[in-house]
Amino acid sequence: MNLHKLTAQDAATGIRSGAFSSTQLVQSCLERIAARDLAVQAWAHLDAGIALAQARAADMAMARGDKLGLLHGVPVGIKDIIDTLEWPTENGTVVFKGRKAVEEAELVKRLKVSGAVILGKTVTTELAFYAPGKTTNPHNRAHTPGGSSSGSAAAVADFQVPLAVGTQTAGSIIRPASYCGVFALKPTFGAISTKGVLTQSPPLDTIGGYARNAADLAVLIEAMGGPAAALSQPMGEGARGAPRFAFVKSRAWASGEDAMKAAVLDFVTQLGGHAEETELPPEFDGTDGLQREVQFHDIAANYGPLYDANPDGVSAKLAEVIAEGRAVSASEYGVACARSDVIYRSLANIFERFDAILTPSASGPAPEGLASTGSPAFNFIWTYLGCPVVNVPCLEVNSLPLGVQLVGPRGGDANLLAAATWLFEKAANR
Repeated sequence: MNLHKLTAQDAATGIRSGAFSSTQLVQSCLERIAARDLAVQAWAHLDAGIALAQARAADMAMARGDKLGLLHGVPVGIKDIIDTLEWPTENGTVVFKGRKAVEEAELVKRLKVSGAVILGKTVTTELAFYAPGKTTNPHNRAHTPGGSSSGSAAAVADFQVPLAVGTQTAGSIIRPASYCGVFALKPTFGAISTKGVLTQSPPLDTIGGYARNAADLAVLIEAMGGPAAALSQPMGEGARGAPRFAFVKSRAWASGEDAMKAAVLDFVTQLGGHAEETELPPEFDGTDGLQREVQFHDIAANYGPLYDANPDGVSAKLAEVIAEGRAVSASEYGVACARSDVIYRSLANIFERFDAILTPSASGPAPEGLASTGSPAFNFIWTYLGCPVVNVPCLEVNSLPLGVQLVGPRGGDANLLAAATWLFEKAANR
């Protein structure tokens, strides 16, 4: 049995039914990692002994008749900017090499309460920003997996683990999901606690995750402390039955690759009456630099002292960003933060008429080469607005995955996941 290929919910059901044990499931994942790690390199820290000890404890709890959580015995990967006690949290930089947290992150505590097995720590870019880690794209190792949640996306896509946790401050969850061909959710801002997670930009930092279907994402988000309502919405049904989408090109459209544009436009055409091209309201004019001002100002505040103390341990790109962020005044920062709610409110008419906004997840498929993690231009504005966003892996360009992102109103995560399932099934039946 290829247990490592099971979805999270099928894995949880199999363990509860006695069809197989958590130990067998985790062992299958570890064997898959051993076979593929040299090529994909998704893991920053992995210890088979620690993982199997958790799995055996889960099996013993079940044998005792203990109350079982949502993810009892199911392995989960944790991005290496999230504090854990069993492994170091090095934040993707030599500056924090060997760093051990004194307390694990709130989301890790909640995952353990849910019965999840913390399989290990997945690779992140430097301080969850642009400088790449060692991970490659499992579909073609000559291409980037995206960033900054590189290892989490690649591990799920390569069937090394059914679920993994990522973070997004610009495009760090959705872009890797698009490149690697998996489902991902960046929830409504603030839905999951960031306590114990590397701070980059408090108004933007968001916890999310990866899975191989939308229903698994609902379970993962709830297990981490997100909206419990996510599990009450039947997957595959929108808020009004078959969903309708507002197809939005956004201001990033001009920077997209021609092959991406052709694939997305063809897909929208095939959706027929379920999708309607829609213009964003005028409040979106002149918004290109707002997310950047907020993020870079906060990077300067939070990473600047680290750079000052370790100038040789920080990438040249990050040093440039710190310098740019230091030039953003307090008043400019305050204005940029405040405009988010104003612009978000201008979407009310769209969300009254449609279940979700449909727009590209990335400028194209994963770029060739590992020196860059690609452009997050198609993700900036939605992260800035705090909206929930799902990547739906439903397209292919040049033999590589390409996703579309669905954007919903704040707090509409459950309906968004349902719409994502409907859209994926529609794409599969084209």
